[in-house]
Amino acid sequence: MHITADDRRARMLNKVPEVTLFFWIIKIMATTVGETAADFLNVHLNLGLTGTAMAMGVLLVAFLVAQMTARKYAPWIYWMTVVLLSIFGTLLTDNLVDGFGVPLQTTTVVFGVALAATFAAWYASERTLSIHTITTTRRELFYWAAILFTFALGTAAGDLAAEGMHLGYATAALIYGGLIAAVTVAYYVFKANAIAAFWIAYVLTRPFGASCGDLLSQPLSNGGLGLGTVSTSMVFLVIILGLVAYMTVRQKAVSTPPKRR
Repeated sequence: MHITADDRRARMLNKVPEVTLFFWIIKIMATTVGETAADFLNVHLNLGLTGTAMAMGVLLVAFLVAQMTARKYAPWIYWMTVVLLSIFGTLLTDNLVDGFGVPLQTTTVVFGVALAATFAAWYASERTLSIHTITTTRRELFYWAAILFTFALGTAAGDLAAEGMHLGYATAALIYGGLIAAVTVAYYVFKANAIAAFWIAYVLTRPFGASCGDLLSQPLSNGGLGLGTVSTSMVFLVIILGLVAYMTVRQKAVSTPPKRR
């Protein structure tokens, strides 16, 4: 039987979750885990930046393949991919800054340009940047490329504010949290463009989550609360797993038709 392009699009519906409060909670926690887990693997397990990046890269490719080949949205695959992208995006920035000595200002600009180029290519190809129409493989590739660059950009911008500008983790978190609140007000009160508001908020949640992660995990001498990367990563991972499990059960309940009596 011949399979049309419309058939293939129909089979790829629901590859991306709905943007709800749960979505943003898990997203922010995933960014926090990305920051603290990268530090834990690099420092405490002595893998080094290169070793950590290689290990996370292998895991990321495996989950990206699983995500890309899935026929519908699977919460645990999707969010595991996001967490791994968060860690890998953090490592991209850390490798450039700590491994190659690239200034934070430069990495922020470079990843900002890379994200803008991704959006430009995505729009030129598909005429939309909406996450509600990720119904083809090409759109999904653009989607994941954009997410990777938001994580790398967010890491660079967060470190630039907290460390490069010496604002501290708490101040940086307040600044980025305030910007997220401003985007929220612009969308709900002033009816700002939904697609633009989503992607701006998505970028801002990365430095916000990273600043929160550093604030919780870094020692008191560095301006943190001294909880450590292990404790911070584990607590947030448990919360993420709990929320994803809830969303998975909820999705099955909604998609399962009632039994006929």
